[in-house]
Amino acid sequence: MTNNVGAQKGTMLDSTFWAAKSKLRSYARKWVKPTYTANNQHVGAIGKNLGAVWHLTSVEYKADFGTYCTRYNQEHPGIDELNPGASPYTQFVKAMYAWYNTDPTHIDLTAVTIADIVTKDADVRTVKRAINANYIGHIVSYDDLTSDIQ
Repeated sequence: MTNNVGAQKGTMLDSTFWAAKSKLRSYARKWVKPTYTANNQHVGAIGKNLGAVWHLTSVEYKADFGTYCTRYNQEHPGIDELNPGASPYTQFVKAMYAWYNTDPTHIDLTAVTIADIVTKDADVRTVKRAINANYIGHIVSYDDLTSDIQ
């Protein structure tokens, strides 16, 4: 038995390491502190707001996203731990960005609320409508995913 390390990932001193897909070696690069930009602030504001909106959605809506992800992951399994598959929150965020892309001049993800989504009768109100609008990936069985966001 050997005690060799095949690959490592993480940050050590001034280097960042990540494992190759084979897990037999690692790649390294010099760690550089990212430059803070206006885009970082904008993306951060969107993430913070979408997290708050997700927190306020109905339990049934979240459960529908969970059911969707279970079915999606069965039909489209993740390749490895670097691509673990869909999760409810990430699919919600994907749907919200897809909705935003339909009308970016009138949808502001840094300030959108559940009331805005309901008022605009957006296709992100239910998982079924988000699938039909091609905001998230298609699955075979989704007609039962009709719980409203509020």
